[in-house]
Amino acid sequence: MVVVGLVLAGLAALVHVYIFWLESVAWTTPRARRIFGMGPQEAEATRALAYNQGFYNLFLAVVVVVGIVLVAAGHLAVGSALVLAGAGSMVAAALVLLLSDRSKASAARSQGLLPLLGVVALVVGLVA
Repeated sequence: MVVVGLVLAGLAALVHVYIFWLESVAWTTPRARRIFGMGPQEAEATRALAYNQGFYNLFLAVVVVVGIVLVAAGHLAVGSALVLAGAGSMVAAALVLLLSDRSKASAARSQGLLPLLGVVALVVGLVA
C-alpha cells in the first residue's frame, strides 16, 4: 500500500506542476483563461497573484517528489513525512477552495482527490 500511496501522491504532484504552469507561466493565455473562466482584463489584473499562487503549487509538488525519492532511497520515515506534509497540504488547499466557493467544487476535486487517496493509501501502508 505504501507504493500505491507514493504513486498517487506522485500523480498529485504532476497535477500541481501543471497547475503551476497554468498559473505562473500561461495565466493570460486563452487556454488558462478558459480553464479558470476569466476574460483578458481579469487575467491581466490577477497575473501577479496567480504567479505567486502557481509557485505555491510547485513547492508542494517538490516536497512530495523529494519525499518519494527519500522513501525510494530507504529513508521511509523522513520521506513519508514529506509526502504526507505535501499531499496533506494539497488536500487542505482543496478543502479551502471548496469551502470558500462551492462553485469551485470541480476544481477542488481535481486538485484534492489524488493527494487524498495518496495520503490514505500511504497511512494504511505505514500502519499495516
